[in-house]
Amino acid sequence: MAQEDEIKYFVRIGTSDLDGTKSVRVALTGIKGVGRHTSTVISRMAKVDEYATLGRLDEASVNRIRTAVEQYSGKIPGWMANRPRDVYTGEAKHLFGADVGLARDEDVNLMRKIRCYKGIRHETGQKVRGQRTKSTGRTGATVGVKKKKEGGAA
Repeated sequence: MAQEDEIKYFVRIGTSDLDGTKSVRVALTGIKGVGRHTSTVISRMAKVDEYATLGRLDEASVNRIRTAVEQYSGKIPGWMANRPRDVYTGEAKHLFGADVGLARDEDVNLMRKIRCYKGIRHETGQKVRGQRTKSTGRTGATVGVKKKKEGGAA
């Protein structure tokens, strides 16, 4: 029962509070921009058991995970980054946290500004990635088939 008292339920890494009751591999996916593969790579870079419970790790291991997250972008090949070619700088970056949403919004605003097809679709609220629109994605007032009233004029 002594081990139950030692668990930290929240572990702060970067700008995210991670669930200390989950394994390191699963808990790291709580950071925006970190998926399952990235979390595995980060835990191996930090030399931490990816299946260990995050809340039971000692402070030194958690600090190694923090530094691995900070240094992740510089140590991976370009194809592994979530932003392999930045629009403005042209370099490979891996974004975490709020930067992911900000970059996406910036990209959409750039597409709107240059009036490309995808930008126009974003503006009008239509599907952007080539999906069918004849029968799905309908918004606004419901248009359907009217039923005939029972016991009409006879």
